[in-house]
Amino acid sequence: MRHGRAGYRLGRTSTHRTSTLRNLAAGLFEHGQIVTTIPKAKAVQPFVEKIITSAKSGTLADRRNVIAKLGGDRMGFEWLYLPKKATDAEKEHVQKMRDIAGQFFDLPESSEVERNRYGELRKSPRLVKHIFDHIAPRFAERSGGYTRIVKLGRHRIGDGTELCLLQFCGAEDGAEIGGRPSTRRRIADRRTAFYAKLRKDKPAAPAADAPAADAPKAE
Repeated sequence: MRHGRAGYRLGRTSTHRTSTLRNLAAGLFEHGQIVTTIPKAKAVQPFVEKIITSAKSGTLADRRNVIAKLGGDRMGFEWLYLPKKATDAEKEHVQKMRDIAGQFFDLPESSEVERNRYGELRKSPRLVKHIFDHIAPRFAERSGGYTRIVKLGRHRIGDGTELCLLQFCGAEDGAEIGGRPSTRRRIADRRTAFYAKLRKDKPAAPAADAPAADAPKAE
């Protein structure tokens, strides 16, 4: 029997599962949204929401509690850094990430992120400070439900696992953000376009009171 085994196992040991949830939560706090599998998203969702609830009070005890849940404070936003000879693809990717994350919170400046000559991260904004200063105040008037899961309608290459989007609530553009329209929606759109074309190509019916072309003229 499976008594006392609540929650998602994720096919991992307890230490591996804890590390996975911490990394997923850190990615969500840093980027505003992440793409992952549905079981992982459902497993990390309550973990993230408890951290935000603790951060809303802003006390020293809650700050220590958040640091303990995340396994220690860490540096984030290393993706804001661009090397001196960055390619156009790298610049476009970073700008796209900034546009997405900017919908959810104020981003630090790129100058706050520094690396040494070996490419290792030397200075960067702290993640816990970012949670308390930018994320928790957004949900001050909300009692729960800070995140949402959006099914993307596509599957991972390899094992075919269905992917979803885990993001913060309040700044989304709709359920179709980052996803594709459903099969039912595409079929309905094609059917609507087909019947619209039929109505357009159909010749207009002659009026009932109009005389026929071959009818003899009245004397």
